[in-house]
Amino acid sequence: MKRTLIIIAAVLGMAVVASAQPKAIGGRVGNYGMDISYENYVGSGSDFLEFELGLDDAFSTNAFHFDGVYNFMIAHPDWTSSGQWGFYAGPGASVAVWDSGKYENVVYAGIVGNVGLEYIFDFPLQFSVSLRPRLMLGEGKIRENGLLTLGIGVRYVF
Repeated sequence: MKRTLIIIAAVLGMAVVASAQPKAIGGRVGNYGMDISYENYVGSGSDFLEFELGLDDAFSTNAFHFDGVYNFMIAHPDWTSSGQWGFYAGPGASVAVWDSGKYENVVYAGIVGNVGLEYIFDFPLQFSVSLRPRLMLGEGKIRENGLLTLGIGVRYVF
């Protein structure tokens, strides 16, 4: 009985690990800073979760953020004979820490949206362009920097 339970647990564990393989990992650069980006498929469809850890204000180290976005794949246009296009959009959440300039850090939390277009080559490389509106609240006010960001992403596709 123990052997059967161990085999069932191992098979289920391998199935979970196999379905949790990442979609892509890489970076995103935009008018708001630089991000390390990780994407992962959700379920059996082409929807995906996108997680980004980034430095705000480009090369500044006094501010960083973490975004998590659930992207719905809206369409796969057939614009080229090779590769794959994808148009996606989705909602998400963000947490950011900024140096207030008064020797203290300020934590902001908010919501983000994401609208993007991606192209996956026949080899494991993905380019994307995305527009990300962001509403961040902290210190009892709305953060005015970065309300709308445009970014270009390059990722290695698994």
